[in-house]
Order: sequence, then C-alpha cells, then structure tokens
Amino acid sequence: MYGHIFSIGKKVAEGVREAGGEPIVKQVAELLPEESWNDEIRKAKETMKEISVADPRTDLKGINGLIVGTPTRFGDMAAQMRNFWDQTSGDWMTGTLIGKPAAVFTSTGTQHGGQETTIISTMITLLHHGCILVGLPYSFKEQMTMEEITGGSPYGASTIAGPMGERMPSKNEFQMAKDLGKHLTTIARKLIQ
Repeated sequence: MYGHIFSIGKKVAEGVREAGGEPIVKQVAELLPEESWNDEIRKAKETMKEISVADPRTDLKGINGLIVGTPTRFGDMAAQMRNFWDQTSGDWMTGTLIGKPAAVFTSTGTQHGGQETTIISTMITLLHHGCILVGLPYSFKEQMTMEEITGGSPYGASTIAGPMGERMPSKNEFQMAKDLGKHLTTIARKLIQ
C-alpha cells in the first residue's frame, strides 16, 4: 500500500535482467476501496499506475520462473495476493507451473512482523502448483549483517517498512532483492536447457 513491495520488486527485476532474464512486472488487483486510501497510499498507487494488473487466467502461462512479492498481513500474504492465487485453479489443474522455479519476497511493518511466515505460507501455494522453491542461501551474506536492522532470510528477500510505512528499503535489503532475482534466473536458465 505504501510502495515497499513495488520498490523491492524493481530491484528483483534488475537482478533478473543482470542474469540474462526478461522480467515481467505485474501487480494484482486492488481490493481495498479507494475511498479508504490515505494520502500516502494514493501517492504510492500513483507511482504504480503504469504497472498492469495480472490476469490469473492467462499470466502464468509461458513463463520460465516466478517471483512473488506480497506485503505481510498477520503473518500471511495480503488478501489481494490471496485473491489472485484463489483464481488460478485452471493452471493448477493443467500443471502450468510444475517444475518452474519460484521465490517470494515480502515487507512487514516491524522487525518481527511475520516476514518468514509470510514467505513460507506463500510457498505452500507455490508447492501446490508444483513449483521448485528458491530461497536466498547464506552465500548471499547481506542477510547476516549486524550493522543494521534488516530484512532477508534464507527463505527470501524482505524489508521492514516501519509501523506507519515510513521506512523505505535499505541498500542492504535492495541488494538481497537483486540477489534473489539473479539467483532465481540462474536456476531457471539451467532448468530450460
């Protein structure tokens, strides 16, 4: 709602490009009524207005990998993302994503706000689709820093937004997002050879 997932997603896409992939950035349909948006949400939505809304009936076909970004809502994916996945039973039935690498990134309001549970619970949906899960191994050392409070874990990239969304991703968190994009793309390239 405040642009954290979008800003991390741009770094993920940058990593995909650097690894020789072609990122397709989409957003899921908004469920929150516009009359309930505050000024910060309106500002963030304005920055994302050029990003097309993903179609759950067509957009999973013909891809070589998938990186899902979702805000955390009580330790789980946001309702908007759940709504998208709840409409993908056609792809589930035909096995569209079987054998495709998939990763997850997230944002939480606080340091212990459910980053890992959101990533893992999102991975459950991806496993049901037959995806090969890709995390962020400890070889990506940014997640082990003691220099700052930071997101990131072996499960995926993340950022801490602050209770009111006031903190934007740090340089360290952006690097982990870029690393995740590169790592997944490297695996996807190996799988399609």
